Amino acid sequence: MLAGQIQVRPGATADRWWRRLCPGSFVLAGVTALVVWAAVAELLEQGRLGTVLSAGRAELAGPLLVALVVGTGICERIWPAERRPVLARGHVQDACFLALHAIVVIPLMTLLSVGAATLIGGHAHWLELRATEQWPGWLLVPLTIVAMDGANWLAHYADHRLGPLWRFHALHHSQEELNVLTSFRAHPLMHTTGFLLATIPVVALMPARPIAPVLITIYVCIGTLQHANLRWTFGPVGRVLVSPAYHRLHHAPDIQDVNLGVVLTIWDVLAGCARFPSRTGGVDRTGLDGRPVPVEQEAAAGPALVLLAGPFRARA
Repeated sequence: MLAGQIQVRPGATADRWWRRLCPGSFVLAGVTALVVWAAVAELLEQGRLGTVLSAGRAELAGPLLVALVVGTGICERIWPAERRPVLARGHVQDACFLALHAIVVIPLMTLLSVGAATLIGGHAHWLELRATEQWPGWLLVPLTIVAMDGANWLAHYADHRLGPLWRFHALHHSQEELNVLTSFRAHPLMHTTGFLLATIPVVALMPARPIAPVLITIYVCIGTLQHANLRWTFGPVGRVLVSPAYHRLHHAPDIQDVNLGVVLTIWDVLAGCARFPSRTGGVDRTGLDGRPVPVEQEAAAGPALVLLAGPFRARA
């Protein structure tokens, strides 16, 4: 053998190929596929697949949400927390994720909701609290929405604490030019944990009653507004509802373990991780220290679709 020549044993290339993959990410993809399959099978049996998908699109992308995004975008131009050009790189990238959200994520979210309810309702009847059937709607519906928000908080907490989930959630936090469209800057598989957990209180408290679609739309609107490039704190209401200024602190590179609330701040307060913003405070930068996820501010950054493969690759 020549000096310095390296002998490659058979199968070494294959071993290196496997080591470049992240098994946990494939597990989450498999769980997502299982839940979606359960939803599709159930809806096909009922002959309601098209109807449910259309209803889900109206619920998750209704006129109210469109009006909110447009109106907030105008407010960002008039009262921005950070002044940027309209076609800033971060805005353009988030617009690409918005298109992905409309085409792929909304149907996926609808099927995740149906599939989770099918699996949990079919295999965990003991969760259903039949006594709630006698409760008035004015009490039961708000209680269920608050419980759903608590489940979403727990899923968000898990996104930051569990490595396989953080791989998907990090894409959302990579945004360095926060704006109202950042709500849609998310890996499609990031929604699986939240929908599985949020379905539990619905099955437990309202097994035989639907939640009015308009309430879900309002909930989604509040969750979308929090990413706006605005200094709004919501005043006293901001002690209860997550405001853009409150959530911006969560996107700061060094303190992402605070302000995990999705719509309500009460879970952060109970967990001792609420940090309320000052109306006179400065504007913190956002993003991830070290830029572990490629960002559009770098010349070598790839398009949005390339970033979706990131969680499946092992990082050095």
